[in-house]
Amino acid sequence: MMTFCFTGIRSFPKLWKSNPYLGLGPGRSFLSLFLEDCYGIRNQQKWFSLKTVSAQNTKAVNLLIAKARYLRNEGSSKQVSSDTHLFAAGAAKKRSQMNPHRKDDALPPVRNTIQLPTKPLNSEEWDRLKEDFKGRANFESWIISQMAQSCSSVDVAKSLLAWVAAKNNGIVGYDLLVKYLYLCVFHKQTSEIIDVYEIMKARYKRLESGGYTLLIQGLIHSDRWREALLLLEDVKKVMIPSKKNYNDCIEGALLHQDVNLAWNLYQELLGYDLIPMLKTLKAFFDFGKNIKDDQYSNKLFDILLYLRNNHLYPEESFAHSIKTWFESVPGEHWKGQFTTVKKSGQCLGCGKTIESIHLSSEEYESLKGKIMKDVIDGGDLYKKTTPQELERFQNFVKYCPPFDIVIDGLNVAKTFPKARESQVLLDVVSQLAKQNLELLVLGRKHMLTQHSRWRKDEMKMVQKQASCFFADNLSEDDPFLLYATLHSGNHCKFITKDLMRDHKACLHNAKTQHLFFKWQRGHQLAILNRLPGSKIIFQIISHSH
Repeated sequence: MMTFCFTGIRSFPKLWKSNPYLGLGPGRSFLSLFLEDCYGIRNQQKWFSLKTVSAQNTKAVNLLIAKARYLRNEGSSKQVSSDTHLFAAGAAKKRSQMNPHRKDDALPPVRNTIQLPTKPLNSEEWDRLKEDFKGRANFESWIISQMAQSCSSVDVAKSLLAWVAAKNNGIVGYDLLVKYLYLCVFHKQTSEIIDVYEIMKARYKRLESGGYTLLIQGLIHSDRWREALLLLEDVKKVMIPSKKNYNDCIEGALLHQDVNLAWNLYQELLGYDLIPMLKTLKAFFDFGKNIKDDQYSNKLFDILLYLRNNHLYPEESFAHSIKTWFESVPGEHWKGQFTTVKKSGQCLGCGKTIESIHLSSEEYESLKGKIMKDVIDGGDLYKKTTPQELERFQNFVKYCPPFDIVIDGLNVAKTFPKARESQVLLDVVSQLAKQNLELLVLGRKHMLTQHSRWRKDEMKMVQKQASCFFADNLSEDDPFLLYATLHSGNHCKFITKDLMRDHKACLHNAKTQHLFFKWQRGHQLAILNRLPGSKIIFQIISHSH
C-alpha cells in the first residue's frame, strides 16, 4: 500500500494537528468506496413519467419532421443525403472528424442472427436487415441496444433513426433517442447532442433520470453548458440529483472557468448528504494548479479534511493530483513523495506512526454509551420496530453468552444475487462455526418460510450452528446488530455490507463520530469473494481493507 506525505508542513495546523492515519499496519486498515458511473441507458423502471407536448405544438412537430426527412443521393450507393435532416448518414462526420468509420464491414455476429452494420445503411438495406431478423424483440429497439453496447458509429445509428423517422412521419421514439444520445455522448459528438436535446426539449416536458444524466454530461462540453444547470433544476423538482449529475455540472463549471459556481454546486451536493465522486474532488485540485489564492487553498484543505473525517482514500491518480497541486503553489516550497508504511504503523517518509484502529477501554465505553443513547434509545428505532420487540431482543442477548461475530443475515444472504440466499447464509455460518466461534444471526421472520430463495432445511442447519433472532419483516435490524456487538465486548466483530452512515449521523458529536468510524474499521467484516466450484467458499476480510 502506498501513501504520500509532504515535508515542510508548517502552516496548516487544522489539517495535521491530529495524527493522520494514511496507511496500513497491524490492526490498522482503511475503508474504500467503490464508485460506479451509470449512464442509465439500459432498460429500467422509469423514475417518473414522460409527458408529451400537445399535438397542437406545431413547432415541435415541424422540428421533428424537418430533421427526419429521408432523401437519397443519386447513384448506386443510395446513401441518405447528409444535408437534409438530423439523422442523415454522414452528417456527423461533416460536422466533426471525431468519429471515423471502421475499415471492417461488420462486427462479429450477434446471437447468431444478424451482423451489426459498421457503415450507414439506406432504406432498402435496413428493410432487408429487418427481414433477416428472427428475434422476438422489436427490431428497432433491439438493434439500437446492440449498437449502444458495442459503441457503434454515430453515423450508423443516425441512419437507423432516419429510417425509423421516415416510416413514422418524422417521429422517433424516446427509447431510440436515449440510446442514440448515449452513443453521441460516448463519442463526444457535441453538435449531435445539442440536436437531440432540442428534439427532447420540444417533445417532452419531463425526462427520466437516464435521459437527464446523458444530456447533462453531453452539454457541459458545449458553449450551451449552462443549460445543463437548467436540467439539474428540473431533476431537483422530482428527486435528489445523483452525485454524477453534480460531478458533471461541477466539471463543466470548472471547464468554463466559473469557479464560484463549482464550489456552490459542491456545497449543494454535500447538503443533500451525497458522497462526492473522487473525480469531482480531483477536478478541484487539478483546476487549482499554479493558482495563488488563499481562499481557494483553504477550500482544498477542507476537502482533505472531508476525506480524512469520512475515511475516503484517494486512488493513485487523485493522489498524484494532490501532490502536484501542493508542489505547484506559487511561493511555497512543498515537496511530495510517495511512501510506504511499515507493519508497525510507522511511515517510512516522515517517521510518524499512524493512528491505531483499536479503541482504549475508555473510548469503547464512551462510544457504547453514545450509541445506546443516540442511536438505539434516542434514534428512530421505534419507527422500524416496537418496544415489545426491542425488549424481547434485549432479553435474548442478556441470556446468551457473549458473541464473537454478529451476522446481518439478510444482508449477507444477498451478497451473491445468483445464488440461493439460504445457501449463501448457510455457507458463511458453516465456515465460521468450524472455527468454534460464538455466532449470532440476525434475520427477518420471512426467512423461515419455505421459498425458492429460502429453504427450510438450510435455515434449520443455520439455527443448529448459530444463535438466531428473527425480527418482524418490517423491522430495522441494524440497531439490533450494533446492540448485540457492543454488549458482547470489544472483541466482537460484525458482518454486513451496510456502511451505517445513517447511524453515524445520529451521533451528533464529531469526536464520537470519529470514534464510531475508528471502531467500525476494527470490527466490521465483509464477504470478499467466493471461489469457483460446486461449493461456495468465502474469504472474510475487514471491511476497511
